Amino acid sequence: MSTSLITGATAGIGHEYAVQLAARGDDLVLVARDSARLEQVAEDLRRAHGVEVEVLVADLTDREQLATVEARLADRDRPVDLLVNNAGFGLKKRFLDNTADDETAMLEVLVTAVLRLSHAALGAMAERGHGGIINVSSVAAFLPRGTYSASKAWVNSFSEWAHLEYKSRGVKVMALCPGFTKTEFHQRMQVKRGEGFMWLEADFLVRKSLEDFDKGRAYSIPGAQYKTIIALTKAIPNRALRLTQNMGRR
Repeated sequence: MSTSLITGATAGIGHEYAVQLAARGDDLVLVARDSARLEQVAEDLRRAHGVEVEVLVADLTDREQLATVEARLADRDRPVDLLVNNAGFGLKKRFLDNTADDETAMLEVLVTAVLRLSHAALGAMAERGHGGIINVSSVAAFLPRGTYSASKAWVNSFSEWAHLEYKSRGVKVMALCPGFTKTEFHQRMQVKRGEGFMWLEADFLVRKSLEDFDKGRAYSIPGAQYKTIIALTKAIPNRALRLTQNMGRR
């Protein structure tokens, strides 16, 4: 029996990971800030799939609360086989229109939490000789779109390095790079969610990412449209790519 720990597990991509991993038979450790919602998701998954579901209420911008999740990942007596670093949020405004505290909070979740949770998980996994990490990044990592893109570029770089570094020790690390996905992410940013072929369903996104992870890939980029966009970013100058600044912000 495998155990998967998922951050940001009550909505969107994180919730879909919880559903699909539970359907595979994984026991779960779910991490989120909203205690009531977390307990409801846990109970729904227990009933639907007959798996064990543990909940950890934690705000990942708080180092003390983050430390409780790190300790769970490092627990040798209750091993976690898969870490899904999914928690995250975006800011609607541009850099100078946000406060430094807002920007720092986003950095804490998108970068610091990923680093610290990966460090805790990798130590235990490398010692055991097996395990895996999926870091939810973004297609935005390939575009010059402010600090969100910069943070996701760090996630990509870190994940690719860790994939190469720990593969020989039995640990798989992969970056998932979603494009626009139909979740609560944009609603929380107070921007309108779009429709059409550029918008992916979360169940498709997660299913493809798990297929790529099982194949041992360093990156998962679901959707032919997004594979094309990423290929084009390598040929288009950054000054032209800056025109994408307002996409997904209205």
